[in-house]
Amino acid sequence: MGHSAQCCADAREHPRAFAIYRKTMKDGKVALEAVQQAAQHYGTNLPAVQDTEFETFTKSVARPISHQTKEEGDTLAFAARDVSGLLTPYRFSRRATGPRDVRVQVLYCGICHSDLHTIKSEWGAANYPVAPGHEIVGIVTEVGSEVTKFHVGDRAAVGCMVDSCGKCRECEEGSEQYCRERATFTYNSPARDASEAGTFTQGGYTTQIVVREDFVLRFPEKLDLAAGAPLLCAGITTYSPLVHFGLNKPGLRIGVLGLGGLGHMAIKFAKAFGAVVTVISTSLHKREEALGVLGADRFVLSSDAAAMAAAELSLDAIVDTVAAQHDLNEYAKLLDLDGTLVIVGVPPEPLPLRTGSLVHKRRRLAGSLIGGIRETQEMLDFCAEHDITCQIELIGVDDVNVAMDRLVKNDVKYRFVLDIAKTLVASD
Repeated sequence: MGHSAQCCADAREHPRAFAIYRKTMKDGKVALEAVQQAAQHYGTNLPAVQDTEFETFTKSVARPISHQTKEEGDTLAFAARDVSGLLTPYRFSRRATGPRDVRVQVLYCGICHSDLHTIKSEWGAANYPVAPGHEIVGIVTEVGSEVTKFHVGDRAAVGCMVDSCGKCRECEEGSEQYCRERATFTYNSPARDASEAGTFTQGGYTTQIVVREDFVLRFPEKLDLAAGAPLLCAGITTYSPLVHFGLNKPGLRIGVLGLGGLGHMAIKFAKAFGAVVTVISTSLHKREEALGVLGADRFVLSSDAAAMAAAELSLDAIVDTVAAQHDLNEYAKLLDLDGTLVIVGVPPEPLPLRTGSLVHKRRRLAGSLIGGIRETQEMLDFCAEHDITCQIELIGVDDVNVAMDRLVKNDVKYRFVLDIAKTLVASD
């Protein structure tokens, strides 16, 4: 078998090992220092030799990682302890189930790019140790005495928030994510419950979670638990702006900028609403996926000046899912009169936009952050009705650091989901 064919076979049979193996390569050879770093980073037991054969390498990385920890507590987690973002086993205790609380055994948790930013302190200093994860689905194992909406054994989900003040206008209107006293987010957020004063929330890379009933969602029986997990962030992030800005009417011409985790969900929702969907991407290889697999109607390669010029004034709205730097002026031209450009991605630096791009065609520029609890439940029910889930790659927790490396390279279609119940278990 030729070298190229062998590489393909290795990648298919041992995807995790192959990803790590390639990461250690330098000038076509396995570098000793890189192998040692991989051993530390991925919890492997690699032979410290430069000419490690892939077969030997595979056996080494296939060895299970111990989930033993020096901490004690009733909850096992994978958490980052410093800005390296390396996720390792960690134990802590969840609060006791209060009168209005629901305890959920976590079955699956999606991996969001926000998780990566947080564990590396890229959005401000994280409160370590931090267990990320806000795309959580599981089974109710305990309910408080005042809980009325859930029973033991029910399917349940927890998204990006676990509490808010409940008193401000935004909370009363069902937009808890914009709480004036700041919502309590699912991880790395100061805990609001009095019993947890002085601590920070821990997310879904954990065996269980305790959340106030008002922030627990019913997960429809019709939806696949694993493929439905990313709906709790990627789903609501794209569903909410389409509904809020009136872009859920049949026949509208909707553009989706960027084809990743958010973009593929925006396509699915827009099509379900009856829109004519145009995908705008810098990557020509995504054309077939957009049109043939996801069902988009048109594809525009943004690096093709002629294609972009031909698409001017062709859209009623654009959902911008791109988190990298890009020139909004080029995309605003695609909007017709009264068109709307909604930003849901968060690039690291301000994006350029000339006011004339908006003024001359009465265009609107808007932003949107996830969605409120009521709207998230509405979204889940809509997905069940229209058979909408995410396209995922299901992995075990021992592969989470590999997944984070791949996430940086956008090497996933289209979301990673951790199989918590089967793979996050205490060692004997």
